[in-house]
Amino acid sequence: MVAVARFAEPKRRHHFAAREAAGVRLAEVTALDDLTLLDRWRAGDGEAGQQLFARHFDSIYGFFETKCEAEADELTQSTFLACVRAKDQFRKDASFRTYLFTIARNELHHLLRRRQRKDDKLDFELSSIAQLISTPGTKIARNQEHKQLIEALRQLPVDQQTLLELHYWEDMDIAGLAQIFDAPAATIRTRLHRARKALRDQIEESAPSEVLQDLETMDRWVQGLRLGKKV
Repeated sequence: MVAVARFAEPKRRHHFAAREAAGVRLAEVTALDDLTLLDRWRAGDGEAGQQLFARHFDSIYGFFETKCEAEADELTQSTFLACVRAKDQFRKDASFRTYLFTIARNELHHLLRRRQRKDDKLDFELSSIAQLISTPGTKIARNQEHKQLIEALRQLPVDQQTLLELHYWEDMDIAGLAQIFDAPAATIRTRLHRARKALRDQIEESAPSEVLQDLETMDRWVQGLRLGKKV
C-alpha cells in the first residue's frame, strides 16, 4: 500500500501541475486582443481560434436572432465556417469584429436570396424581414416594449435594420459601419439618420409617447431595452 501511495502521489502532483499550466495558458490566451489571436490561429494555434470565436459568438448569434430566429444556429455556424475558410484573406484594414459582421451580413443575404424565386430581384434597401420571412417570430422579446421594438425593426428594409442594430446594440462606430456596408462614412451618416427616423415612424403608434420626443430620446430607449433597462 505504501508503494502504491508513493507511486500515486507524483501522478497527482503531475496532474495538478498540468491543470494549473492549462489554466495559465487559457488566461494568457483570453487576455490577448483579436488580431494577436488571429495571428496565432493562422500559425496553427487552434486554441487561439477557439477563443476568438467564443469571444464573438453571442454577438453573431444575436445578429441573426433578431431577423430569423429559426435559422440563427445555422447562420452562426456558416459565418464562422466562412471565416475559417477565409482566415488568411483578412488584411487587417479593419477590426476582426467588423470583418466577422461583414461575413454575417453576407450570410444573411445569401439565405434570403435562396428563399426567393429565381426571377425575383431582391433589394435589401427596400425589402424587410417582415416581407421576406412569413413568421420571423418574437420569442427573444423580454417584455412588451422589447417586442414592439423588434417588430418595428423587422418592418424596416433589411439594410436599415442591420445598420440600426449594429449601431445601437454592438456600439459600431461610423468607420466600422462603413467597412461592413462598403460605403463612404458620409453616406453611412446619412443612412443612419434616415434609418433612425424610419424606426421612429414605425414605433410611433405602439411605443410610449415620451419615447418619441426626439431621436436622442428614442436612441436611449432602444439602447435601454437591449440592456434590459427602463429609460
